[in-house]
Amino acid sequence: MVRRPLLALVSVTLAVAGVVAVPSAALASDYSAPLTQAIADLPTATESRTGYSRDLFRHWVDADGDGCDTRDEVLIAEAEEAPSVGAGCALTGGRWYSYYDGVSQTSASALDIDHLVPLAEAWDSGAGSWSNATREAYANDLGDRRTLVGVTASVNRSKGDQDVAEWLPAQQRCRYLREWVAVKHRWRLSVDSAEKSAMRSLADGCTDSTITVTLAR
Repeated sequence: MVRRPLLALVSVTLAVAGVVAVPSAALASDYSAPLTQAIADLPTATESRTGYSRDLFRHWVDADGDGCDTRDEVLIAEAEEAPSVGAGCALTGGRWYSYYDGVSQTSASALDIDHLVPLAEAWDSGAGSWSNATREAYANDLGDRRTLVGVTASVNRSKGDQDVAEWLPAQQRCRYLREWVAVKHRWRLSVDSAEKSAMRSLADGCTDSTITVTLAR
């Protein structure tokens, strides 16, 4: 299979959500700040899970009709060694690095595609008021590599729907924090007070590198 540029996938996905995709080369970033400032800039609000259902986030769609759904597209894009892509987007071979636990995997079935900010956490943080189309766009966001990440399945399942005050990966915690903050900004999601406090504490041990995102909404 000929791999499509990621931007083309993004354009299709955002079109489904009723959002116009603009090539990144022609678009200045919508938000950029050092990590500590980016944490401070996140709005603080009480979370509510009332009405949540995972089914309200339609995910793993085949936005461009090529037979590969969002899960497949992330696996193809993130592979350190490219898998062979067969009929129905069946993936064989390949190698992936799960940065949460520092383990390389050689089987796509050993990986989950993690919504870095879990669907339930997104709901708690503002997605409960979104349209179905916007929730679908979030659940299938190929426009920013930080939103969806391939990780060892068992590690992802131990994380569940917990935020950074409740769960952190064993490896690369500063990277995880930066990416969490980036996704929260990209989708204009809030944080609760415990979450923000945990982020500030973790950031004290991290380089105050710049967080740059293009807003999705």
